[in-house]
Amino acid sequence: MTIELLVNIDVDDLEKAIAFYRDALSLRPGRRLIGNIMEMLGGSSPIYLIENPSGGAASPATSQKREYHRHWTPVHLDFVVEDISASINQAQRAGARLEGTLQTFQWGKMANFADPFGHGFCLIELVGRGYDEISTI
Repeated sequence: MTIELLVNIDVDDLEKAIAFYRDALSLRPGRRLIGNIMEMLGGSSPIYLIENPSGGAASPATSQKREYHRHWTPVHLDFVVEDISASINQAQRAGARLEGTLQTFQWGKMANFADPFGHGFCLIELVGRGYDEISTI
């Protein structure tokens, strides 16, 4: 059985989000769904930008409210790029905030960012055999 991965990102301004993900990561708009959802294509999985206003309920099961400032979550997106220096510049020009400095590891390079909606993401450039460089199997 294959499981298809769909990525959903809540934003408070759909047009701003479309422009950011287009300009920062070279994703392209796909289908617009029911007015407040935009499918972004060009990655290994489609990303759905979903406009939801700040202050609304985060989900039916919690009293948390949606807020679009920098927040931490244990789940984030990593975007694998071919040229991390150029990709860092592209993301910053589009409005991403670089958090820290470029990090170098045995498997490659990584830069941590926040998008304009407070979501964290990383740009990763794999080198050599990528994660196989540190595989224990």
